[in-house]
Amino acid sequence: MNTWLKKYPLMTLITISILCINMESAVSISSPMGLVVQATQPIALDWLNKGLKAIAEGKVQDAIIAFRQAAQLDPALAPAHYNLGLALRQTGKLQPAADAFYQATQADPQFASAFANLGGALLEGNNLPLAIDYLKTALQLDPKLGFAHYNLGLARQLQKDWQQAIASFEQAIIYSPNSAEPVYHLGNCYLQQGKLELAKSTFIKAISLNSNYTEAHYNLGLILFEQGQLQDSLSAFRKAAQTNYNYPNAYYGAGLVFVQIKQYEQAIKVIKYARDIYQKQGNMAWANNAEKLLTQIRNLRR
Repeated sequence: MNTWLKKYPLMTLITISILCINMESAVSISSPMGLVVQATQPIALDWLNKGLKAIAEGKVQDAIIAFRQAAQLDPALAPAHYNLGLALRQTGKLQPAADAFYQATQADPQFASAFANLGGALLEGNNLPLAIDYLKTALQLDPKLGFAHYNLGLARQLQKDWQQAIASFEQAIIYSPNSAEPVYHLGNCYLQQGKLELAKSTFIKAISLNSNYTEAHYNLGLILFEQGQLQDSLSAFRKAAQTNYNYPNAYYGAGLVFVQIKQYEQAIKVIKYARDIYQKQGNMAWANNAEKLLTQIRNLRR
């Protein structure tokens, strides 16, 4: 088994899933600062509420227009900037989202969630040093902000600073006990450190929180394969595929299990399926790995 694992290794999966919190409905109104602010603020609040209503109805573009209008009418209205950032981020516009979150922090320097989401947007844009700075600021303002601990853990994970990442994910789990994501990434850190039993139990916990967590099923299968528990490994890979039919790693892993138990026809079938998905997804390196593996399996079958 070790020979096959070295020649055709399973992909250790670390998926990065940045968390942001839900649209804020609470509005913190700054005190009036002159006749212009007093005149525009009620109108700004109307636009803010229109934006929140649009979000509730799933009309993100309408919400963006409303939040932007509110922010223009009252630049000191931090929730307008903040919700604009959340809406922009939801549509994948990272830089405008980061700009909006930054404006929210300027309007309200105590707005911990704004700093945390600014850090999250910068993390998603791969600006790690600045992301870490803003996430730390968020946690100084609110040490119980679970998703800020989580995003800081992701940043540390990208830096391969496993111990700091573990510490952040553990804090995230304390303050967001029902969230599977920090548990899953804690398992990834243990996996990177070679602590297989800890990683295995952590992935099982992540699955208990979210039974459809594809990557957790897959990484559990990877560990079980490494430990020689082939049937349990195959079961985990199958569950990963069931939760996401277009997840090629699950089929690839199942193929390696079938090779080990000498079910070559089944191995060829699932490896072909994995190869085709890799190709559709543009992942030619793993498509080529799958093709090479198919050649080896056909030779074994003769």
